[in-house]
This record gives sequence, structure tokens and C-alpha cells, in this order.
Amino acid sequence: MSFSEITKKYRPSLTDEQCKSLDIIGECLKEKNQVMNLTALTDEKGVGLLHFWDSLTLLDTNLFKNASVIDVGCGGGFPSLPLALCSENCVITSNDATAKKLTYVAETAEKAGLSNLKTLCGRAEELATEPQYRENYDIAVARGVARLNVLCEWCLPFVKVGGYFVAMKGEKGVLEADEAKKAISVLGGELVDIMSITVPEFDYAHSLVVVKKVKPTPKNYPRRNSQIQKKPL
Repeated sequence: MSFSEITKKYRPSLTDEQCKSLDIIGECLKEKNQVMNLTALTDEKGVGLLHFWDSLTLLDTNLFKNASVIDVGCGGGFPSLPLALCSENCVITSNDATAKKLTYVAETAEKAGLSNLKTLCGRAEELATEPQYRENYDIAVARGVARLNVLCEWCLPFVKVGGYFVAMKGEKGVLEADEAKKAISVLGGELVDIMSITVPEFDYAHSLVVVKKVKPTPKNYPRRNSQIQKKPL
């Protein structure tokens, strides 16, 4: 089976055109991974389910329609690339501190025919203090990257009041959400949902932690990353 065939098996709403683009993304990932460490997964099943299908579970929140989205720490382009392909009229900003990864993401987006993805290079805690990015996005997403109490300080400052931060976590999403209660509150958020997800054929338990931005983030956040890591909220 191709990358897209294994994804479509569990997300049958994918169109033929979307499947063609997913296969392009998968081949680009496989090729580039030979010279750049983007992922431990390059086989069709691993990429199709643990990257593509997993990224597209974000659509099940029903939030990703006509939205400006920033993917913080996008790495090899997940969830950015599948989300840009399959969301309804969303504009995706792929953020990472590594320029080479963003060059790859931008080149792959172009090959896959995605015109609604752009890149932003820099550290999240620095960019989120700049007026053109602070509280400028409807949604921030992050996949893995760090524990939730740290992720909140990187991501919530990007989100408009009334918008959302969606953290893609593993099986300990509920525990991390409990640990991050203070961070969520201090940074202007409110926990609204934790969606449990099991990746088919792998039986991996994942979760989507959905936080609504209910008030502005105080101006003294985010702090420098050394402070965030040393003393998480």
C-alpha cells in the first residue's frame, strides 16, 4: 500500500487529489531523511498512520476552518503539511528554530501544491514577544516537543483571545494537563477538552489537549527559555 492508501483506509473522506499530495509528501520525507534527521519513520504504514493520520485527527476538533494557524516546533512538517492540505481554508504557519527544516517544509509544500503554508524561523519564546506575532493567530498547535506546562508558555502567547491552543500529546495527556493547570490559567487559557485517540494498527494512545484563550497573556510572558525550562509554571 502507498502512504496515502494506508491513511485513506482510516480516513475515507480523503479525495484522490489529497491522496496524490500525501504521496508526494511521503516520498519527499523518505528522500530527505537520508541526509537529514527528520523522523525515525519512513515506511508507508508508519508515515501513513503515525504522521499523516495522526496529524489529521486535529480536524476532529472542528476548529480548523477559516483559521490562521501556527504550528510551533513543526520539525519535519507535522502536523503542518497534512493540515494545510486537508483543513478548510486555513493558513498554516510552520515555525521552527532550525532553518534547514523549514526549507525542507517549504519545498515539500510547493511540490505538493500547497499555497496556504508559510514558514517562520525562530524560537517561539522570542517570536511571541514581537507585536506582529503576539496574539495574532486563531490557533496554535504543537506535536510532542515538550511537556504541556512548557508548551503553554511557548504557544498561548501566539493565540488571540477567543482562539485555541491544541497540544498533541501521548498517553499521558491527562496527567500533563493536570500538571499544567497553573500554566494554562496564568497564561490566559482555560482547559476545554481532552480527546483520546488510538492510532489504528499500532494501538498507540494519543490525546489532543484543547485549551481556549479566554484572556490576554500577561506581558511578562513568555519568559526566556532558560527560565521556562528551569522553573515551569
